[in-house]
Amino acid sequence: MGEKPENVDEYFATLTSAQRAVLAEVRAAIRGAAPGAEEGFSYRMPAFTLHGKPLVWYAAWKRHYSLYPIGAAVLHSLAEDVAGYETSKGTIRFPASKPLPLDLVRKLVQARAAELDENAG
Repeated sequence: MGEKPENVDEYFATLTSAQRAVLAEVRAAIRGAAPGAEEGFSYRMPAFTLHGKPLVWYAAWKRHYSLYPIGAAVLHSLAEDVAGYETSKGTIRFPASKPLPLDLVRKLVQARAAELDENAG
């Protein structure tokens, strides 16, 4: 596929079967952790919004999977859980060479949803 994806289905079509399988699990984990979230697509990545605000984006890369925006407050609150994973401003990366920690993905999404709820009120 030479063109840039314009929606989640097109994005998934650009991935290898292994990447699609992992991101399908990520997608399900996000839905389970934030049942009121709405799926969308922005910045050429699958995304979810909550209360009309960005909740998370997720993506597959050659050597890792990423979840955004996972800010400093969320990372700090889950410091023990995220220890050992590469993080940078607003991002956590999970190595593609290891099983994806879906429980941690759910915790991160729940913490991010709580952050949005707190800022909405």
